[in-house]
This record gives sequence, structure tokens and C-alpha cells, in this order.
Amino acid sequence: MTTFKEIRGQLIRSVSSDPANPQIGEIWYNNTIGVLKGYTTIAAAWASGGNLNTARERLAAANASTQDAGLVFGGNVGTPPAPTGSDTSESYNGTSWSEGNNLNNARLALSGAGTQTAGLAFGGGYPLPTLGNLTEEYNGTSWTAVNNMGTARAGFGGTGIQTAALAIGNYPAGTTEEYDGTNWTAGGSLGTARYGLGAAGTLTAGLAFGGALPPKNATEEYDGSAWTAGGNLNTARLGLTGCGLQTAALGFGGAPGPSGQVSTEKYDGTSWTTTSNLAQARFYLAGFGTQASGVAAGGYSSPIGNLNNTEEFTDEFNAAQTLTTS
Repeated sequence: MTTFKEIRGQLIRSVSSDPANPQIGEIWYNNTIGVLKGYTTIAAAWASGGNLNTARERLAAANASTQDAGLVFGGNVGTPPAPTGSDTSESYNGTSWSEGNNLNNARLALSGAGTQTAGLAFGGGYPLPTLGNLTEEYNGTSWTAVNNMGTARAGFGGTGIQTAALAIGNYPAGTTEEYDGTNWTAGGSLGTARYGLGAAGTLTAGLAFGGALPPKNATEEYDGSAWTAGGNLNTARLGLTGCGLQTAALGFGGAPGPSGQVSTEKYDGTSWTTTSNLAQARFYLAGFGTQASGVAAGGYSSPIGNLNNTEEFTDEFNAAQTLTTS
């Protein structure tokens, strides 16, 4: 025989405070504040952040920075086909950007590593196709020139921290270099030579994905000495960026297409899955943060041109929510 509970469903508990460890789908009435609540999954999403002071593309970021303590530098402030390298650096506090002291050398298509108070800028050039091997360290206030890379390069991937960084790829080679806080030394070569790729992870657990030419979906993982193939991106592209760790990375933006891509993907150490799209399609942008809380800054999108807008990513999470009825 069917019971009343089976017809009408479970009773909703009336409690004086929210449960300490609710389950997904659980509903309760909080009689202290007089609201009906439930525990549910909040979808991943990008949200608008503060605008950069200087619109630019082919800029770099200290990619180990956090969402509320970021650093970007360099880039192109000109209009194609006449690029103009920038020496400007800006810091982000999670709400707005403020200008800091400039790089010693203006350049575009460079890469970066580190944090807001211990950043690293390397490679790039101006004017292109001049390639650079210059390296500078940031202490939270000013930039200081340090030892050069062994190979001049531009449009490549960079990841790690100021004392343990990785420079990945270069047109048309697939070479890498490792930085120990003082010197650059040769590392293992990529299996797929490319430029314009995204990067994430650390010196001893790095990740390289995408790139060109043509646009690629190849992913490779680094163990501190050699690269091995990982799972392919769902969308082949170049001029994308990324952040996070080898086993928990976020890749976003890129080209082809004059407006760029909005596609965002998450990597779990084995495969990529699509997640919430950027609001603004863009390529040659800067990225930093973690898989759960990344930041996209600047870039290029036709017909707008160089971008100054910032977006912040929040991965899906579980939370208690107030429920409404209609």
C-alpha cells in the first residue's frame, strides 16, 4: 500500500540553525531566521572584475598569483600591424588594478611566473620579430635585471615561481629552459614543437597545452626532466593562457577566429572537460590563479582591439541557499 509520505515526499525539518554537514538536495526550515533553505551545487561561472589601466595584448602574468593578489606586465599597446611594446606593470587586489614601477625593458610576447611580490618576467621582444632573452625579477616594488635566458624567445609558455620557473616552447622549436633563481639551464624538449601555448604547474610538475602552427590541442606534462603526452584539449587553439597545477589546471581563451575564443577547460591530470565560457572572447591574454579561482586579463578581440577588461572564474561549489517559492 502506498503511504502518505511516499505520495507527498519527505517531511522538511524545522531547525534552529543550519545543519553542520548537509547533503546535496537536503532541504530544511531555519526557524531562527524564518527561511527555507537547501544545499545545492552552484555552477561554475566567470564574473566581471576591475579594468586594467592600460589595454593591451601579448602581456604576461605572474601566474602563481592569487585571484586577489595578481600581477601583469609588458604587452602590446599598439594597433596591428604596428605593435608597440609596453613596460607597464599593474597589481590586482581582487577589485581594481593599480600601476606599479615599470619593467626596465618594454616588450611584448613575453612570459611570466611567480607572485605579486616575487614575480619573474622573461623573454619577449620589441619590435617583433626581435626575440629577447632578458629576465627581470620583481620584489613587490621594483624590477631588477638578472641573468638572461640561454635562448631568445617570444610567444612561449611560462610557469612556476621566481626561484623555480620554466620557459616552454618557441617558434619553431620545442626547447625548454629551467630557472633556479640565478641561472637558466636547458630542460627537456617538448614532443610537439609549438609557440603561442598555454602553461600551468611548477618546475617539476609542469603542463603545456595548445599552441601553433596550425592550432593544436596537444597537452604535455613535465616531470622536471622530460615531457610526456597528456590528454588533448577539446578545442585546438593558440594564444590561450592558463593557471593552476599539473593535476588541476584551467585553460581559457585563444584563437583561431578574429574575435578569439570563449572556451574554458579544466584538466584533472588525465583529461580536459569544458566548463563555463568567458564572457569576452579573446586571445593573447594573461592568466593567473588556480583552477578554482582563475583570472583572465587583457588580450585582443576584433573589432574591439586591445582589451582592458578582467574576468574572474569561480569553479562550481556546494553551498546552502535560501529557497523561494512561487
